[in-house]
Amino acid sequence: MTIASLIDSPSELTDSSSSKSAIVLMTRIRLARNLAGHPFPGWAKPAQRERVLEACREAVGATAFMKKGLGVGLDELGELEKRILVERHLISRELSGSKQGSGVVISKDQAFSVMINEEDHLRVQVLRAGFQLKKAWAAINEMDSLLEESLDFAFSADLGYLTACPTNLGTGMRASAMMHLPALVIANQMEKVVRAVNQLGMVVRGLFGEGSDASGSIFQISNQTTLGESEEQILKRLSGVLQSIIEHELNARARLLEADPGKLFDKIGRAYGILQNGHVLSSNEAMNLLSLIRLGVDLGMFPDGKRSVTDRLFIEAQPGHLQRAQKGEFEAGQRDILRAERLRSEFANFARPDFTLSANGNN
Repeated sequence: MTIASLIDSPSELTDSSSSKSAIVLMTRIRLARNLAGHPFPGWAKPAQRERVLEACREAVGATAFMKKGLGVGLDELGELEKRILVERHLISRELSGSKQGSGVVISKDQAFSVMINEEDHLRVQVLRAGFQLKKAWAAINEMDSLLEESLDFAFSADLGYLTACPTNLGTGMRASAMMHLPALVIANQMEKVVRAVNQLGMVVRGLFGEGSDASGSIFQISNQTTLGESEEQILKRLSGVLQSIIEHELNARARLLEADPGKLFDKIGRAYGILQNGHVLSSNEAMNLLSLIRLGVDLGMFPDGKRSVTDRLFIEAQPGHLQRAQKGEFEAGQRDILRAERLRSEFANFARPDFTLSANGNN
């Protein structure tokens, strides 16, 4: 498989048939692992990084999960290709800018990706559309067991898996959900939610992780503690927090509809009008407009099948995907024009909002 064929292949996050969850867009679990007897990537010499890359690529590529997948060094990818992989959450921004001796192995369906020589020797992750913590954990646990058959991981009886950053010691696991929380944003309740989540040992980040903005009212909620709890305990605690956030979002939607439905309908109607007729749209504005359309789908104003369309456009409206579709490199201003053109085309035949059905939403 080539990088071009991988990008053109359907995946859980880009396949228009997979987006069914009203609030949780994506579940992700990541494991940090390092090889015993080798310096961490940040301290390793180029030759040492290359040896780790070769050993890890071979072991990862041999697993059943990676059959017919793509294994590639980061120095083999162009800047646009790396940007697209970041936009699909298949590699981190840190790996995209890494030095020689880094790579990634990605499964054909893009549900699995393994980053090599990022902060740790291995960052194994699984992605699942919707709220699927249990299925994601079962899959990545099996992958971890397969890798342990051929790789000697650095492990301490007292500290668990040894990692480059002490905050990842123990299980080395970060479990997260990408959540769409527009009603909490509109009601100015997100700051309160973030404080409550932090007090429960969880962390809230933006669309592309640490340091990124919450474009489109999309937030990543993940565990912060990896030491002193088992994987099952972490997942149980995270699941409880996520269920609570879902309940708060649903309640916020109900209050908005009850207190001032006209204002909410106006926001969604204006978003629909701009997406049908706008000629210049920045990435951030497009995300926020699509967020309102997705909220309209959840509230019953648009057909349920349109949710998957907005989820696909969340990704396709990003700069890297936009430039690849247009087969060129463009300045930000040009991208804003092309993005508006792309979205006008998508929304030309998009169903008109039916505000009389909104009371049947909140599914």
